[in-house]
Amino acid sequence: MSANEVAVQEFWDELRKTTQARIGLGRAGTALPTRRVLELAAAHAAARDAVHVPLDTDQLVTAVRTVGIGEPAVVTSRAASRDEYLRRPDLGREPADGMQVPDTPADIGFVLADGLSPTALDRHGATLLKALVAQLQDRYSLAPPVIATQARVALGDHIAAQAHMRTVLVIIGERPGLSVADSLGIYLTHLPMPGRTDADRNCISNIHPPDGLGYAEAARVAAGLVDGALALGRSGVDLKDTSRTSALTNPTIAELT
Repeated sequence: MSANEVAVQEFWDELRKTTQARIGLGRAGTALPTRRVLELAAAHAAARDAVHVPLDTDQLVTAVRTVGIGEPAVVTSRAASRDEYLRRPDLGREPADGMQVPDTPADIGFVLADGLSPTALDRHGATLLKALVAQLQDRYSLAPPVIATQARVALGDHIAAQAHMRTVLVIIGERPGLSVADSLGIYLTHLPMPGRTDADRNCISNIHPPDGLGYAEAARVAAGLVDGALALGRSGVDLKDTSRTSALTNPTIAELT
């Protein structure tokens, strides 16, 4: 390998440390090197598995129970199978016939939904919930958590309306990609009810430590959005995340983050 080739390789090796994107992979003739092809195939398999491997509901119930905000309820959507869930997104937004959740009026409710990556919820859901509770429990009443399978975000509106939650945080597995298969998102809806749209929600995405957003930081942003929603009287496009601005202008906050 020439000195120039070594320099190019070192450049790309260093740059790859800053991103999960597939950059500077090199080539073998007119194709990618075999190692990179195998890495891509493995990433594709991991993404497919993240979508199709079912949520370990029993394990998640046990983990969520230890958070200490009540016995988790388990519900499902109208999608009868994973295949139907993937083919019919509309069914994942609606509750199964006869769905019942406890009537537990509270300021904040939590729905842990498998979404498009049950793997993400298995790995991060309970720990993220614990971080959210730590941020919110001193100022708000918290409803017992609900675990939802074959679920899209809007199913949380039905759950929250039935349980009488004033603000709902839906913790959901995000669509896997070829760089990340286990990322969670939090969708906040103030005054949730059936018929709410994405314009009525705020989203915190890319939660998958250590490479993505950490639990504590995600919880801090969510708490700021909850405060903002209550002050504004609504969530969605009119509600902005000012947590990073606050951290820059408030030395105490900046030191903590």
